[in-house]
Amino acid sequence: MKKLVLFASFLFLFIGCVDKDQQEETTENLFDGIDASIKPGDDFFSHVNKSWYEQAVIAEDQVGVGAYRFLNIPQKKLLQKILAEVSSESHPKGSVEQLVGDFYASGMDTLEINKRGLEPIQYMLEDIDGIKDLSALMAYVTKQLQIGDYSIMYPYISPDQKNSTVNIAHFVQTGLGLPDRDYYFRKDSSAVNIQQAYKEYVSTLFSLANVAEVEKMSAFVYDLEIQLAASHKTRVERRDVQANYNKLSVEDLDKKHRNIGWKQVLNNLAIDTDSIDISQLAYYDKLDQLLISVSLEQWKAYLKANTLGSFSNVMSREFEDATFNYSKIISGQAVNKSREELMVQRVDRQIGFALGQLYVKRHFSEEAKKRALELVNNFQRALEKRITELDWMSDSTKVKAKEKLFAINKKIGYPDVWRTYEVSIERTTFFENVLALRKDKFNYNLAKLNKAPDRNEWFTTPSTVTAYYNPSMNEIVFPAGILQAPYFDLSADDAVNYGGIGMVIGHEYTHAFDDQGAQFDKEGNLKNWWTAEDYEKFKERTQLVIDQYNGFTVLDTVHLNGALTLGENTADNGGIAIAFEAFHMTEQAKDTVRINGFLPNERFFLSIARIWRVKTRDEYLRNYVATDPHSPPKWRVNGPLMNFTPFYTTFDLQPQDLNYKPEEERITIW
Repeated sequence: MKKLVLFASFLFLFIGCVDKDQQEETTENLFDGIDASIKPGDDFFSHVNKSWYEQAVIAEDQVGVGAYRFLNIPQKKLLQKILAEVSSESHPKGSVEQLVGDFYASGMDTLEINKRGLEPIQYMLEDIDGIKDLSALMAYVTKQLQIGDYSIMYPYISPDQKNSTVNIAHFVQTGLGLPDRDYYFRKDSSAVNIQQAYKEYVSTLFSLANVAEVEKMSAFVYDLEIQLAASHKTRVERRDVQANYNKLSVEDLDKKHRNIGWKQVLNNLAIDTDSIDISQLAYYDKLDQLLISVSLEQWKAYLKANTLGSFSNVMSREFEDATFNYSKIISGQAVNKSREELMVQRVDRQIGFALGQLYVKRHFSEEAKKRALELVNNFQRALEKRITELDWMSDSTKVKAKEKLFAINKKIGYPDVWRTYEVSIERTTFFENVLALRKDKFNYNLAKLNKAPDRNEWFTTPSTVTAYYNPSMNEIVFPAGILQAPYFDLSADDAVNYGGIGMVIGHEYTHAFDDQGAQFDKEGNLKNWWTAEDYEKFKERTQLVIDQYNGFTVLDTVHLNGALTLGENTADNGGIAIAFEAFHMTEQAKDTVRINGFLPNERFFLSIARIWRVKTRDEYLRNYVATDPHSPPKWRVNGPLMNFTPFYTTFDLQPQDLNYKPEEERITIW
């Protein structure tokens, strides 16, 4: 349910201290390379970014370059410097520095890792060989879940969507090795290449693990995954929050799924509850059938492939290479990342709140946290104004919308209470460290069961360049990692900063009111707060957004999926409108002063285009369009601006312009 989108904050109170010369220099640098041969009304993204795009070079070990999620590339270099420093010194056992430093050092000892080969998981494969019946199979599955080896079941603990005061257990569909269920059934050349690469990957893992009859066992795995995939809901279907909430009693589930044996499964996992939410029930219906209709030999082959895949990237070089050789067909990445970068990612992923403490001390200040919160509060007031002025919503629903808006919890920079890790990390045992941290994560999450949600908890690490809205908690979260350039620049003027990060601040607020968020009340419960007439009007408008984005083409004949990207597209459209509203509350928006030839409104819109300045590999983009709920950067600029009348006025768009829409066809929701 988390909404993840780039966000950055700027310290707007500092802007008045910047002199005009600094502003002019910054603005010139920001908008250098504008292509005047492309009209703003034909393709504003390319008008601003084409020159940069043509010159940008994607490193061989990356899938893209520029802003958005690729800001994490330079961010990792900051983290790597921290890790290199702390790993070179001795620290008290159990301290933050010792935990992250020794974990990093253990992963950098590739001589020891390569020497161990298959040995770290040999006992797991022997356990699979020893499975004699269904009970033993399910015992293995549940045991492995506790160390992050998810095969045919995927549980997690989070708030009950209809009673957000308590955490419950949820189970979701899983079990696939391809990026999405649709990949098993697609016939286009790109998907067929990925299918073949995956089959070769499984065969390679089996060969490395000395599994007999590799070809037969690999075929077993793929055949079983196709059957599981057929039961999966599509990504669009999974966006229906009502249809993906199925809270059922354990007693009834145990009778319904006698082969799964829910009582024993939950007992094995120490999940003490009398009811659970089965988000995609059809998957577990099918799984229950397959557990008895598929031979034990085939199931054991599947479990071996899954266990090998779960640990291949923390084992010796040949296993790591096998994983990369499969993933590069999906991403287009030419060579693997350096060991240093891979370990930065792993430390941040597995013990990131310890690393985050070190990052915050070096690269974030209390003053920045305080002033970022002030800015977020200002944008809240801008959205309140827009809700008041909506012409399609009744006054009674507006009251409820504002109540929800001002109930949103804001988290800036880093957690008030740091997450701790109950582990012993040793400098010489990388694989065991990985398992210990995975087990600690399982226990940490299990401890939340049947308790009230912790309103201080974060679901992304402080150093990560991202942000999210969480509807069950009704909160927006902006980590320290995103509070930096290019979204915020102290030497830039208001127009640049409001257009830059203002869009994404507004974007996060709008998620509280997109097609999913709008179904949750101010307490985070899946509960209607709309009048019937207003909600019908809302759905009519969101359908227009779906239809618009369905018409956008990416890479030859690949179209955007308007239904899959509806939430993010709604937030992009709302984000620009809210940012423009907030900008026009400033003094600068009222003047006509040009900086480097650009008026305030022009600078605002140019900045919007610049923050989505991204170039990716075609393979990555093709998979992105199929699986990601965000539109590609080009359409995060052009799509919303096609609907925003102030953009038309600013750049004097005319009916003959390619992206021109008649005013009555422009979509406004928030």
